[in-house]
Amino acid sequence: MLQSLIDFVRDHYRTNDFIPLHAPVFGGNEKAYVSDTIDSTFVSSVGAFVDRFEQDMASYTGSPRAVATVNGTAALHVALRLVGVGPGDYVITQPLTFVATCNAIAYCGAMPIFVDVDRHTLGLSPKALASWLDAHAYRDDSGTCRRRKDDRAIRACLPMHTFGHPADLDGLVSVCRDWGLALVEDAAESLGSTYHRRHTGTFGALGTLSFNGNKVITTGGGGMILADQAMGERAKHLTTTAKLPHPYEYVHDELGYNYRMPNLNAALGCAQLEQLEAYLAEKRQLASEYAACLAGGELEFVTEPEGCRSNYWLNAVICPDRERRDQLLKSTNEQGVMTRPIWQLMNRLPMYASAPAGELTNALWLEARVVNLPSSICVHGKGAI
Repeated sequence: MLQSLIDFVRDHYRTNDFIPLHAPVFGGNEKAYVSDTIDSTFVSSVGAFVDRFEQDMASYTGSPRAVATVNGTAALHVALRLVGVGPGDYVITQPLTFVATCNAIAYCGAMPIFVDVDRHTLGLSPKALASWLDAHAYRDDSGTCRRRKDDRAIRACLPMHTFGHPADLDGLVSVCRDWGLALVEDAAESLGSTYHRRHTGTFGALGTLSFNGNKVITTGGGGMILADQAMGERAKHLTTTAKLPHPYEYVHDELGYNYRMPNLNAALGCAQLEQLEAYLAEKRQLASEYAACLAGGELEFVTEPEGCRSNYWLNAVICPDRERRDQLLKSTNEQGVMTRPIWQLMNRLPMYASAPAGELTNALWLEARVVNLPSSICVHGKGAI
């Protein structure tokens, strides 16, 4: 089975060279738009492509407002601050995620609480969330959710749409409403993914995207905050150093951040976004071919949850056990086909080891079994490698 998988990947990308996990593709107007930016001399945080990229992304996702940032972590940081997360607070999130999710919480002076994920979505479990809150939290007279053990406020819930597969948003929205928690979606990996035909990142108070070099589309480095108009205005203000408009004076009215996306990066993003639907079609086709290749074998291909349309950012398989997982990782990487295990659980990292956590049965089970497969798109039959 392992050799047939390696042969499939090599045949798909039509190369005997090293095959990375996810490489960017630049086959559209990227060079032209970046050249336009250079010619204009507006290469930094002010320029036409920043405005265009924000407008185009708002239109694509259906969000009332989109605010570009220097990276996805910056977007998450500001989103959490906008919903009131501050020093001493808690934010509930999943342990099975990239470290940026938790780092953004820590940047606010808050601490994560780790709650289990669902196996079928790989994302935060509404059932586990409700169970943990029933056992460990209460709402005070003002409606604020608090942890019983220390009375510290639990301000928000931060699920992540793992590998582009939407979490159970109906369930999460319902639990957050019952407990007075602000829902902030980490949609860094799910551009182009929908939950019941609505784009991820638009269900909570705020959502965030990432355009790192390994994402579905890239700006080199970059992120985006999805918000309503009022929150969007606040996000724009905070991410542009909280500077008030003035012809020449430097007036800053609160603590802000230099989280602006440069015009050069936005130019790249505009060109990439023009090709997104074609990228998504190819990625979904690759996912279908992986599923067919692996059917009947011991590796379970991770498919989109019911009622969802996943971008299949990183294709993934679930191995029978850790031993088989390690065999897969060793065999593929030794033969120049890059695969990776899923992330180590965040509560195992030293900076989050003391954070509260519920029963993490599913997260532990998945941590021992999930492997990502090469997921770059192909251009004109040639692998994007």
